[in-house]
Amino acid sequence: MPLNQRYFMKHLFRSVLKFTSFACLIGLFALGLTTSCVSPKTIVYFQGDSARYSSQEITQKYVPLIQPNDILSIVVGSLNAEANEVFNTPNLFTTASTNYSASGGGARVQPLGYLVDMDGTIEVPLVGKIKIGGLRTTDAADTIRIRLMSYLKEPSVIVRNLNFKVSVLGEVKMPAVYVIPDEKITLPQVLSLAGDLTIYGNRSNVMIIREENGKREYARLDLTSREIFDSPYYYLHKNDVIYIEPVKSKMLDTDSRVRTVPLIVTIVGGISTLGILILNLTR
Repeated sequence: MPLNQRYFMKHLFRSVLKFTSFACLIGLFALGLTTSCVSPKTIVYFQGDSARYSSQEITQKYVPLIQPNDILSIVVGSLNAEANEVFNTPNLFTTASTNYSASGGGARVQPLGYLVDMDGTIEVPLVGKIKIGGLRTTDAADTIRIRLMSYLKEPSVIVRNLNFKVSVLGEVKMPAVYVIPDEKITLPQVLSLAGDLTIYGNRSNVMIIREENGKREYARLDLTSREIFDSPYYYLHKNDVIYIEPVKSKMLDTDSRVRTVPLIVTIVGGISTLGILILNLTR
């Protein structure tokens, strides 16, 4: 190849490399422009009064009631230890089940407990059926204790719900089904169990799905406002589902990345191939 032609090809190759770098910078700049910034107002919880101290009356008080298909742990105690075993037998036998909580992991073993029938009753050894549906666990314990006084001396009864659980999915760090041993929990507490919302979680439009009394309800809450404390969905009920949808910026950001990155790769790949071809020609 003549010297002047070789010089021309090398100059062309350098121009191609400069154009490649410029194209990459333009692509990355365009990709950055499509990424929306997150405003502090969209991620700060419980916005409202800016005073150092303020108080608010608790208007929503949730007391969980026993419902059909609840699984109850009923522990009976009295002065006769041998007689207690008759009533505590369902609590002694266990069954393998999935531990839905992210902190537990894997399978776990839980007591079989007493299953509440569709008519709100449970079957207690010797005593027979006892109606406890619609009662608080403390009231149910008193009802059972009164019935046991015919069989035990100075009985004591403790009732706990074994299958109080809520589901969290969407833009949280640890989506899962969480079993709640306390039978009472708030929306912020459950979100804390799930590791809080990601930066892309829409805090102003949290959906709660609740099924009770043959009806399915959909509610949307704003975590950035203190009005959430007055919502009837602040205290979660058994089997509630919490869905955190992504903000629009994430969807736009993901869509732009899907479209822009392949374009940049194609441009760079094509120019690199042209550069290799020019190199071969200059030899």
